[in-house]
Amino acid sequence: MDDLERRIAQARGDEPADLVLRGGQVFDLITGTMITGDVAICGDRIIGVGEDYEGSRVIDVTGLTLVPGFIDTHLHVESSLVTPFEFDRCVTPRGITTAICDPHEIANVIGLDGIRWFQQASERTVMDLRVQLSSCVPATDMETSGARIEAEDLRAVMGHPSNIGLAEFMNYPGVIHRDPAAMAKLRLFQGGHIDGHCPQLSGRDLSAYVAAGIRTEHEATTAEEALEKLRKGMRVLIREGSVSKDLVALQPVLTDVTAPYMCLCTDDRNPLDIAEHGHLDHMIRELIRRGSPVLAVYRAASLSAAEAFGLKDRGLIAPGLRADIVALDSLESCRAQMVLCGGRVVDDAGFAARGDLAPISRHSVKAPAIAAQDFRCPGNRRETPVIGIVEGKIITAHLTHDIAPEDGDKRPDPARDLARIAVIERHGRNGNIATGFVQGFGMRRGAIASTLCHDHHNIAVVGTDYADMALAANRLSQIEGGFVVADSGQVLAELPLPVAGLMSLEPFESVRDRLVLLRDAARSLGVTLEEPFLQLAFLALPVIPALKITDRGMVDVTRFEIIAG
Repeated sequence: MDDLERRIAQARGDEPADLVLRGGQVFDLITGTMITGDVAICGDRIIGVGEDYEGSRVIDVTGLTLVPGFIDTHLHVESSLVTPFEFDRCVTPRGITTAICDPHEIANVIGLDGIRWFQQASERTVMDLRVQLSSCVPATDMETSGARIEAEDLRAVMGHPSNIGLAEFMNYPGVIHRDPAAMAKLRLFQGGHIDGHCPQLSGRDLSAYVAAGIRTEHEATTAEEALEKLRKGMRVLIREGSVSKDLVALQPVLTDVTAPYMCLCTDDRNPLDIAEHGHLDHMIRELIRRGSPVLAVYRAASLSAAEAFGLKDRGLIAPGLRADIVALDSLESCRAQMVLCGGRVVDDAGFAARGDLAPISRHSVKAPAIAAQDFRCPGNRRETPVIGIVEGKIITAHLTHDIAPEDGDKRPDPARDLARIAVIERHGRNGNIATGFVQGFGMRRGAIASTLCHDHHNIAVVGTDYADMALAANRLSQIEGGFVVADSGQVLAELPLPVAGLMSLEPFESVRDRLVLLRDAARSLGVTLEEPFLQLAFLALPVIPALKITDRGMVDVTRFEIIAG
């Protein structure tokens, strides 16, 4: 008897089900009601709900509520600071059974080899890790990345079972102005799924972007922006990451009416944030706490997400669908007591059975040796552009401050919270160093440096003391990338990220503990931001308004051009 016949036979009760969950109640996302009775599973599929079944194995779930597995609709595993296997072990027990990732962080460092590494990892993860194909490597022509991926390159990695389509198309000016390279990528994926990325785009420009066949959007940061994008046919993903926190602004938009067209994503959360607050489970709790309808929230977390990305085999607890099931203590608390992925109970044995994931892209930090004087900011214009941090957002303000040169250098001014920021090319291409100013860290001394620097992943360093900035930047080359905090000529804390300068080789628990030390060290410098390291990383992303910096200089994102610092 083949799998199809076995499923039918077990669904009818002609033979025992492989697995029966008994004693719980199923939250039905179609009617919004509770279903009592058994849930029967054959292999990786649900074959019965609400009837009595015999099973070769029976698990008692008395008192628990069963919901479909959660789907994170947009993230970058690299920004969790751990490998795909450790990310899997970190979040799957919380009920995330499907994650749709864009590996463009590692692709910006090593190109197609990074995408292939993620594809290979997806074949062995406990969760269903979906690997989109990175659309913008590099994100723009205003930065130096370690690789470049064109449409014909993408053709070589198409067709892998993990792929749904083309990942977030960040170069929205390239779309609306019909750049030939952008058009070639869009044509390659016409008729398939194309993820969006168009912060603050509206009106005819938004219509042009959507007309290109782009159907999802995770960059809406206000209710007004989200509603316009919904009205123009986009599926809006509510995002709540370690830096990008849009849940509060978009929560009023999520209703029983809009829920079929809204999803949840993290984009991204690190292990410390996950330990302290949670992942998608945190978003579910918070949305319900703020008054969103329970049915709408759970639809956005699973059914709506599955439908938005064409995953027709999941999103409900219903016969014929994947047995991705989360057993909760209650809908409001959303704390997983047991998780099934593809019919298998998630446990340590399942994670151990994956074996090891060989690291890739070691020794990728090839930056020149840096001296304190490299951070001088020459110029005789007092009027100076300053990046203004908006905490909880990756958008920034384009500020202007009067900064008088002293001995040919515009100096950091902690009294006004004006710190030096610099980006150093680290791929061994040209050795560029660009400097500017940022306001919002609250830093009074020392320096912080990182090779997690979206999306080109050069070295980003912010500080008030040039010698400490040089120390922190040079230390990154010695530890193969990561985070460093320095003060008064000493390294206070560090986290090595030797896999492409992005991911640790340590368990996620070790990364979490090191992040605690890093955060404490940053606070000792006066830093007031809750998450200064990823906030720093996004200050170099020139596709998010309004003012950013790359290794080529300060970037006015609104005008999409490099400007004088």
